[in-house]
Amino acid sequence: MSAGTVPDTDVAALVRAAQRGDRMAVQDLLDLLTPYVGRLCGPIALQDGPDAAQEALITVFRKLGQLREPAALFGWVRVIAVREAVRVARAAARTVPDPLDDVPAAGDPQLAADVRDVLERLTPAHRAVLVLRDLEGMDEHSVSALLGVPGPTVRTRLFRARRNFRKAWGR
Repeated sequence: MSAGTVPDTDVAALVRAAQRGDRMAVQDLLDLLTPYVGRLCGPIALQDGPDAAQEALITVFRKLGQLREPAALFGWVRVIAVREAVRVARAAARTVPDPLDDVPAAGDPQLAADVRDVLERLTPAHRAVLVLRDLEGMDEHSVSALLGVPGPTVRTRLFRARRNFRKAWGR
């Protein structure tokens, strides 16, 4: 089961059952949400992604009773997961990124040649905007609302994140 394969009516029924305390529904909901939350938290919190995902899932299930519109589950969970990932990344003192000048040149054996290595060099705020816009495909307004920052801030962060990513990747 994944976010894209479960009809909204089934998700809504599952949420309602979990809100009533049905343990099987809670387990099914956990199975459904765990990969989704992991995909959101991993690129933002990097090596602390599993911790961020776990904290996000704890928050989701602790506050599940507050979800008034079960069909909006994935949007609601996305907000919680992204905020938790940014919080964990900041707490891990990665708000001061490694200098981009220290990225090994292309072809250097030290270069892990994967996106994660370059993402580590961005701030959590830049990673969050980049992941939400370019990986999750969210529009600027949605990213702005999700992160709680004005639209111009999203545009600025996205511009800088993309520029820094390209600069680091192209070295």
